[in-house]
Amino acid sequence: MAINLTKGQKIDLRKDNGDTLTNFCIGVNWGAIETKGFFGLTKNVQNIDLDLSCILIDENNNICDHLYSPLYRVEVLQQFGLPKGKLLTSDNAMKHTGDDLEGDKGGDDGIDNEIITVDLSRINSNVSQIFFFLNNAGREDFSQIPYAKIRMYEGTPTRVNSVFASYNVSAEPQYTGKQSIIMAKLYKRNGEWKFSAIGDPTEDTFLGQTIHKIVKSYL
Repeated sequence: MAINLTKGQKIDLRKDNGDTLTNFCIGVNWGAIETKGFFGLTKNVQNIDLDLSCILIDENNNICDHLYSPLYRVEVLQQFGLPKGKLLTSDNAMKHTGDDLEGDKGGDDGIDNEIITVDLSRINSNVSQIFFFLNNAGREDFSQIPYAKIRMYEGTPTRVNSVFASYNVSAEPQYTGKQSIIMAKLYKRNGEWKFSAIGDPTEDTFLGQTIHKIVKSYL
């Protein structure tokens, strides 16, 4: 049975059968904003472009790798001391499915919009923490977006076999005026990987600000 996480909750990666979860997907799902138009006879749809990203932190609390959209402008990233975006980590252990620029229309389709696949057995041994965060490329705040959920599951980007844990992080008053969320982290403790639901909204309007905030306040 899937674990429904609450803010700040920490869990290990042991499944019901005692095995440890090592190959899984971290997915984020969200909806476009849909409102009724002329006398309720038409429907207005506003695309929502959220960006799921992650940074990998080594044992010395330095960023050692990253996954975020290659569509971010290099000259803007450079202002924050960040390299160009990419979709595959240097050890090939984590892969991003790429940008979803719209969000679900007509309700939740059951498939996550952006997904990072993880193989813990291949992650460089010096990695101690992996932070996952979400930025809105538009101007809407998270209180306006119908839903935004993060989940960890076994399967592929197009097929969910078994959901291990999920965390609903939107539609709450604390997200009013916020366009970024530090969602969760994987972290290593005594040689074992664990997962923590963070769910902290921020006022950042760009990915570089969120990364700087993680480095300054969460390490």
